[in-house]
Amino acid sequence: MAAGAIHSAEDARRLARRRLPWMVFDYIDGAAGQETGAARNRAALDAITLRPRILRDVSRRSLATRVFGAEADRPFGIAPMGMCNLAAPGADLMLARLAARYRVPHGVSTVASTPLETILEAAEGYAWFQLYFSGDGTGTFKLAERARAAGYQTLVLTVDVPEVGRRPRELRHGFKMPFRIGPRQFLDFALHPCWSLTALLKGKPVMANFEMEGYDFDRTESRARATWDTLARLRDLWPGKLVVKGVLDAEDARALVSAGVDAIQVSSHGARQLEAAPAPIERLAEIRSDLGPEFPVFYDSGIRSGEDVLKALSLGADFVFAGRILQYAIAAAGEPGLEQLWDALSEELSIAMAQTGLTSLTGSSLEGAAAAQLK
Repeated sequence: MAAGAIHSAEDARRLARRRLPWMVFDYIDGAAGQETGAARNRAALDAITLRPRILRDVSRRSLATRVFGAEADRPFGIAPMGMCNLAAPGADLMLARLAARYRVPHGVSTVASTPLETILEAAEGYAWFQLYFSGDGTGTFKLAERARAAGYQTLVLTVDVPEVGRRPRELRHGFKMPFRIGPRQFLDFALHPCWSLTALLKGKPVMANFEMEGYDFDRTESRARATWDTLARLRDLWPGKLVVKGVLDAEDARALVSAGVDAIQVSSHGARQLEAAPAPIERLAEIRSDLGPEFPVFYDSGIRSGEDVLKALSLGADFVFAGRILQYAIAAAGEPGLEQLWDALSEELSIAMAQTGLTSLTGSSLEGAAAAQLK
């Protein structure tokens, strides 16, 4: 392998670990508690097998799909991630440009490093705004109104963080936003001069959506006051598509359908919040079965390859989102690194489709042709 080349998500992670300050890498890479939840996610994905099929003409394959009726060139998009510019200056806009190029949703985090209006413009409209409820909700609804005014058509309410999970790797480094520089952090940055000098020249990353007067957000503030009434109020406020992200329970999923949401996203937040949460991939099929074939169900958590994407699609996801692996790629090699990893994911998926006898990713094609099996 050529030095610095990215042929897989693991390549990207290895290079990112080398180049990022320890504090930043552990923020991106870490999970709740002793990280057994993250390990369980990975083990559950690894335990799934796909059904190889032979002697089918798979010479012409399409990775295209549709999301909320719109064409997308890939069945996977960009999960909302906070403070992406920690990976490298301009990371938010790299992701936005990628979304525009492949016509896939870019999840724009409440705590993005770039204003939500700027990202939507760079993404040429292929952006969904992700919303956290916080405090008494005053700022939350103001932010939703701001996203609506900016032109966002889809709002993603993340509901699996009533309290921010304890991630020991972050705590050991004293990770806080905005940065507080002490002796430990100074040494960390000094030992990673390429990242540190670039960050110094470009300016330290900030929570850009709260730079404007009247918008306050504390990353550690309790979000525990969100209720079903909160969701009803948001549904009344938001005229576009409303997705609820962080669903792992079929009963909750049914209640969300009744509450009028347009889609749910099965997710454990990458095991960053509750160490003992079940592996989302194991809940996906149950939730799909409960909701029936027509209701939109999305998936994220633990995606590391194109084969992982196909596993999730085969278990009932309509669309899949990748997260931290894209930050690894940006940290490793900037925008070219992101493109290399995106190409690798696409090729992995295409090859997996060929091996399982698939030429397209429509629901009827997936049924039986690529029957994922939980061991």
